[in-house]
Amino acid sequence: MTKISQLFTIALLSLRLFSSHAQDTLKTTGTQAVLYVGKGENQPLIVGLGGSEGGNAWASPHWKNTRDQFPEKGYAFLAIGYFGVKGAPKVLDKIAIEAIHDAIIEATKHPRINKMKIAIVGGSRGADLALLIGSYYQDIKCVVGLMPSHAVFPGHTEHLSSSCWTFQNKELAFVPVNEEAVPFLMKRDLRGAFETMLKDTLAEHKALIKVENINGPILLLSATDDEICPSAPMSEKIIARLREKRFTYFNQHLAITGKHTEPLNHFDRVFTFLNTYFPAK
Repeated sequence: MTKISQLFTIALLSLRLFSSHAQDTLKTTGTQAVLYVGKGENQPLIVGLGGSEGGNAWASPHWKNTRDQFPEKGYAFLAIGYFGVKGAPKVLDKIAIEAIHDAIIEATKHPRINKMKIAIVGGSRGADLALLIGSYYQDIKCVVGLMPSHAVFPGHTEHLSSSCWTFQNKELAFVPVNEEAVPFLMKRDLRGAFETMLKDTLAEHKALIKVENINGPILLLSATDDEICPSAPMSEKIIARLREKRFTYFNQHLAITGKHTEPLNHFDRVFTFLNTYFPAK
C-alpha cells in the first residue's frame, strides 16, 4: 500500500468514526435494507419506502439531505428497496409484505433501536405498502403516507392481471383494469385510468386497505393536481373510513397544491407531525 493510499484509508476511517450516524446494509431476504443509526440510545425507528420508481430510493444520494435529518433528530432510519434492486423482485408485482416486515424486525435487533417505537414513511405505491403493513402488524406505531391509495391496485406487469401485494402467499384483492380504462392507459392518462377503474365499486370495496387496524397516528399528504392518481380524493376516503370505524388515534390529511411529487417538497409537515405524535424522546 502506497503512502497516499494509506492516508486515504485513514481519512475514510476517520470520517466514519466521527460521522453523526453509522450505515449498515442488513442481511435480508427479498429486500435491500440499509440502516442508519445515530449515536443516541433507545432510538425510534423510521422506515422509508419509495414508490413505483423502484430501487432503494431512500438510500440514494437524492434523498440524503432529508434522510440525514432523521438521525440528527434522534431517529434511526431504515431505507428499504422492495423491487428493482439486488436481492428483491425485478418488478412491482406480488410483493410479499412479510418480506418488508421481516427487514424491519432485523433492523430492530440493533442495540440502539427501540423496537417498541416503529414508524413507516412511504411515498406513492410505498404509501400504500406503509398503510398495508401498518394494518397487518401491530408493532407499527405510526404511518405517514405521501400520495397514497385507499385500496390495492394491480401489479406493474404487461397484462396488469395480478395484485401488487401478497400476504401469506396469497394475492391481496385488487381493483382490476376494466375495459373502459384501457384507452386512458394507451394515452398514458394514469389518473383517468385510476378514476375509471374505481367505477367498479364492488371491486373497490373488496380491495380497501383496512387502515382502521393501524396501531397509531396517521398522516396523509396528497397532491391537489395529481396527474398520476387521484391521491387527494383517495386520502379523503381513508379519513372517512377511519371516522366510520371510530379510529381513536390522531389522523390528518393535508392536501398540497401541485402535482404528484409536490408533497415530497413539504417534509417539514412530516417532521412536525413526528415531533408531536411520534417524538424521538
